[in-house]
Amino acid sequence: MKKISGFVFCCLLPAALAAQEAVVRKYKVPVLTGKSINPVIRIRVDAQDDGDTLRQVDVSVKGGTLANIRIYAAGSESALLKAGHLEGKTLFAEAPAREKTVLKGSAALKRGANYFWVTVAPSPRIALSAKLHINATTVRTAKKTIPLPADTYAHRTGVALRQHWQDSVHTYRIPGLATAKNGTLLAIYDVRRETGRDLQGNIDIGLSRSFDKGKTWQPMQIVLDMGEWGGLPEKFNGVSDANVLVDKNTGTIYIAGLWMHGVIDSTGKWLEGLTADSTHWNHQWKTKGSQPGFGEKQTSQFLIVKSTDHGATWSKPVNLTRMCKQEDWWLWAPAPGQGLTLKDGTIVFPVQGRDGKGRGFSTITWSKDGGSTWKTGKRAAPESTTENMAVELTDGSIMLNMRSGINSRDTGSTNGRVIAVTKDLGETWSAHPTSRNALPEPACMASIIRHDYIRNGQKKSVLLFSNPDSKTARKNQTVKVSYDDGKTWVDSKKILLDEEKGRGYSCLTSIDRETIGILYEGSQADMVFQVIGLEELL
Repeated sequence: MKKISGFVFCCLLPAALAAQEAVVRKYKVPVLTGKSINPVIRIRVDAQDDGDTLRQVDVSVKGGTLANIRIYAAGSESALLKAGHLEGKTLFAEAPAREKTVLKGSAALKRGANYFWVTVAPSPRIALSAKLHINATTVRTAKKTIPLPADTYAHRTGVALRQHWQDSVHTYRIPGLATAKNGTLLAIYDVRRETGRDLQGNIDIGLSRSFDKGKTWQPMQIVLDMGEWGGLPEKFNGVSDANVLVDKNTGTIYIAGLWMHGVIDSTGKWLEGLTADSTHWNHQWKTKGSQPGFGEKQTSQFLIVKSTDHGATWSKPVNLTRMCKQEDWWLWAPAPGQGLTLKDGTIVFPVQGRDGKGRGFSTITWSKDGGSTWKTGKRAAPESTTENMAVELTDGSIMLNMRSGINSRDTGSTNGRVIAVTKDLGETWSAHPTSRNALPEPACMASIIRHDYIRNGQKKSVLLFSNPDSKTARKNQTVKVSYDDGKTWVDSKKILLDEEKGRGYSCLTSIDRETIGILYEGSQADMVFQVIGLEELL
């Protein structure tokens, strides 16, 4: 038996020679409030024959308060347990959680591998900063007592902010996160009511607010919903890919979203006569789903709403398409995530689009008059890029961190986020030395922010970046830190939040000087919220 990186592996001998063993794997996933089933440990019991029975599992817990511990028998099924997929799983035992918990039951063991899952439910009072040391310490069968090795990995806690079918919504996607001037947290997301598919569809922009730094959240608000505009049903008036921007000077909050009216087919023709029964579908990035021009039947529309009361109420949408889109562009759209306020008061949305040839581009849209008028910069990189986020560097320049579709096919040394810098609000751009070589990605949205803090009376800052830390799959959701304006990223300080596959989008915010928040599409919920203490990164 061998232990590697926190996992225990057992090399099985032929059945006639094999000793009975138990093998554990601790999954590096968060434990979330709002979920009664959080899988944390998989136990494999290898039985020599069909005559044995699992009778007891001992579990130890340190570092936080849990409501209960459960163990499910999964038979020969070894895939990660999902809360909504308990078919074929049998509850072996359940008990209130203690520092040392004994769970007794009866499960017949079949010859070969038998899988069991340890799941936990956190107490609603558990701290978001808690780190849970959960270990299965002993397995007892009718024939044998098997001690299990301890694992030092500590599960982080968090909140399952939005889950599949919550409030009768099929899927929540595309997170944005920001902190209002009064400290209210603002979490935004796509409300994909009928399917998880991208536009076109019955999609609105939802908002959740927290008044206690993410511990609890208010009921969902809908802030962008075009309804049955133009005589078409809601599924042909979807709004998606929102970005939230807090003007740090005035406190005004803006949310931008992309609205599609009807369907433009693969040839670039807007389809007439669509009804609630129509099944036509296309979206802004597929074929000619959005086209040159300004009108609702020609191109997808860039909408913004604003709030002057920290997100309690919202204005009617304002359409910026004619003001800021270049007519020959196929698309001009918000880049999902968070916008920023520059030191000089300029407010900035990261944006994306398709140029006159249909190729993707990334840039910024900005306003110097408090959102009355907006201007859009030029493309930031020669290659095709899309979703991006912007951050202001120490010298006042803007760094744009961009998704590149090439990275979905590039698993070599050139896989990496495309990075460009502008000193003139997007009129000109230069490639950053770290472009395509510092931050690997599986072609996915990512987040970057500057976090300001004070140490020994001095103002300091770091850059924080989050994405799936993988070249091949949307897994290993990770937060990284740079102490030198993005020139280097400290590998020893990166924080893994969720090792399993999710949809991978994320958004960071500074909750206060000592705390960072993140909202991301995780393996354990559609929208996961977690916090990270600054000291862990310094």
